[in-house]
Amino acid sequence: MLKGKTALVTGSTSGIGLGIAKALAAQGANIVLNGFGDVDAPKAEIAALGVQVAYHGADMSKPAEIEDMVSFATKTFGSLDILVNNAGIQHVARIENFPVDKWDAIIAINMSSAFHATRLALPGMLANNWGRIINVASVHGLVGSAEKSAYVAAKHGVVGLTKVTALENATTGVTCNAICPGWVLTPLVQKQVDAKATAQGISNVDATKQLLGEKEPSLQFTTAEELGALAVFFCSPAGNNVRGVAWNMDGGWAAQ
Repeated sequence: MLKGKTALVTGSTSGIGLGIAKALAAQGANIVLNGFGDVDAPKAEIAALGVQVAYHGADMSKPAEIEDMVSFATKTFGSLDILVNNAGIQHVARIENFPVDKWDAIIAINMSSAFHATRLALPGMLANNWGRIINVASVHGLVGSAEKSAYVAAKHGVVGLTKVTALENATTGVTCNAICPGWVLTPLVQKQVDAKATAQGISNVDATKQLLGEKEPSLQFTTAEELGALAVFFCSPAGNNVRGVAWNMDGGWAAQ
């Protein structure tokens, strides 16, 4: 379905971003990966799906590097058709104790990077009258949680940016939507489960149930594969008139 298209997925060397990149690649899209850590393994996973794959190591807190990454994607594959703004970091603390440098970093990487990548990708998409901008927000773009002020503020901002981007391009072939996951079993979340189990002297299974039970009525994680399938839907003909939505996949979290 996406053969000949190019997708840039930020924060895609693991977790949600890699899951979305693989789903788009399975539909024929060439992929530009971005992120830290191991690069060879995710590149090999994408290449195994029969598409071309490239990597750019832009630091998503630096606008100049984001600009270079978008230019790289366009020059490498001829166009940038699908932009998935997924890069994100987290820090937990009460507001009065929240380190200012952590606040600035979270706002820069979780929210401002989506703005910069979007503003740079839009001209090419509009010239082709086709584009898909998918912002990976969070259920925390819809509701709040204590001790996550910067993350919640950034993700609410991403949902707002999604709506404005969709409205400004509503009469074109460029759409913009947000995905708002609840708990997803990424390596980062697994560390939280492990820490809870250790701190309370309980099993990993019980720690998982406790973590999910606090927020997610379904008592099950959303998977990266499910999020990837939603991204594919946004890129499909069925998603042509889906514009400006914040689509939560959260096991009922925001319905409470």
